[in-house]
Amino acid sequence: MLLLGIDLGTSSIKVSVVDAATHAVLAAAQYPDSEAAIISKHPGWAEQSPDTWWEYVQQAIHKVHAMKVYNPADIAAIGIAYQMHGLVLVDKDQRVLRDSIIWCDSRAVPYGDRAFAAIGESRSLERLLNSPGNFTAAKLAWVKDQEPAIYAKIDKVMLPGDFIALRLTGQATTHISALSEGIFWDFKADGLSEDVFSFFGFDQAMMPEIRPLFSVHGGVKADVAEALLLKKGIPVTYKAGDQPNNALSLNVLEPGEVAATAGTSGVIYGVSDHLTYDPGSRVNSFAHVNYTPDVRRIGVLLCINGTGIMNRWIRDLVRGVGPTASGNASGGWDYNRLNAEAMRIGPGSAGLTVLPFGNGAERIFYNRIIGAQLLDIDLNVHGPAHLYRAGQEGIAFSFRYGLDIMRENGMNPAVIRAGKANMFLSPVFTEAFVNATNVPVELYNSDGSVGAALGAGIGAGIFATAKEAFAGLKPVGRVEPTKGGEYETLYGRWRGALEKFL
Repeated sequence: MLLLGIDLGTSSIKVSVVDAATHAVLAAAQYPDSEAAIISKHPGWAEQSPDTWWEYVQQAIHKVHAMKVYNPADIAAIGIAYQMHGLVLVDKDQRVLRDSIIWCDSRAVPYGDRAFAAIGESRSLERLLNSPGNFTAAKLAWVKDQEPAIYAKIDKVMLPGDFIALRLTGQATTHISALSEGIFWDFKADGLSEDVFSFFGFDQAMMPEIRPLFSVHGGVKADVAEALLLKKGIPVTYKAGDQPNNALSLNVLEPGEVAATAGTSGVIYGVSDHLTYDPGSRVNSFAHVNYTPDVRRIGVLLCINGTGIMNRWIRDLVRGVGPTASGNASGGWDYNRLNAEAMRIGPGSAGLTVLPFGNGAERIFYNRIIGAQLLDIDLNVHGPAHLYRAGQEGIAFSFRYGLDIMRENGMNPAVIRAGKANMFLSPVFTEAFVNATNVPVELYNSDGSVGAALGAGIGAGIFATAKEAFAGLKPVGRVEPTKGGEYETLYGRWRGALEKFL
């Protein structure tokens, strides 16, 4: 019996096919091969086309089928992980009304701020666990105000994963975790937030049917099944935002357990059994995948928008330009070469400082847009490798800055689990992260699409519990802090530069 996992990322779609009996990954594929574009019509805006996501999902599934290492007819359930907080709007014929306003879009901040003030800061935090900020509800308010003709046609409001499930099954459903990440959920009432819907003037009928996260969210339609070489009626049994799903894939489910990821954005995600919140909403609290009103599991999420996107920007900037640290011509920089060259340079990047905050409003700065900054450049010393290392160190120091906020709120990890992927493939970044935070990191061969596949197995009842689904999960490495004092000094210098800039 096989399980199909779909991971709808900002940069690409990844799918994996997992054997439920052995937990082995039989095949995995990504589409497109190059990183998908973000549409930015104005500064601070970020959109992507949901129809393009669906096309990419189909292409990725066909790509993994083409490996011919399994029979597609043996796939028994589908799970979906997705980029969080995006706004997808469809009409009564399930047609997309506009491009999705995605997670790093900043235009809705004033709408969220007004709701925070009107509802009351204490009431918002106690019931929503967050300020409405620039989350999905505030984005919907922007559409209502700025695009009333589109708003009038809305039949259903969805998160990105809900939309992909809709395309597969024809059914619009959602769950508590998704509603909480959109700031539509009242944790005190255990229902849709009357405060949010009343203030913004939303009709609750626009929300999809609420089902348990691990449950049947519909069966694959006949025409879709035929097009994708799947059996008609295969159930979608799991949907979760990428960060709760990343935590699930690392078996981070119980209070005190902590996961991290460093993709386009960077996240530290810890689990609490309290309705916890940060008074400044600098870190955010959502219902975890295993949340129920009776057994509360809250995911406390630190997000750094400018993570892998900063790393990619520097790569693209220096590709084919300038000498390497070893004095050789640089032609054809890629991530492997950049990492190798950056390792030749000592910690601190010879005084070069990068503040990597160029991807929209950063929650750790109270939803301010401060932009990315390159500071203290010495034109006689610094080259591409210095810039690349300084970028990775700046990202690691941003994690430390955010982790200190989490520590203020009672989250003190003894170890952080991370997939050996994205920026955790870089020894420079991993060293900086571990030493700047002074927390060991356990690395696992796990990713979002595999987590989504195993989540589907839980939702389909193939696995009795999450513990059973992840019984074979073992770390492939552990990195301990060995240069804590040196990095503490460097972090102090970086934080001083940040505070001067702020």
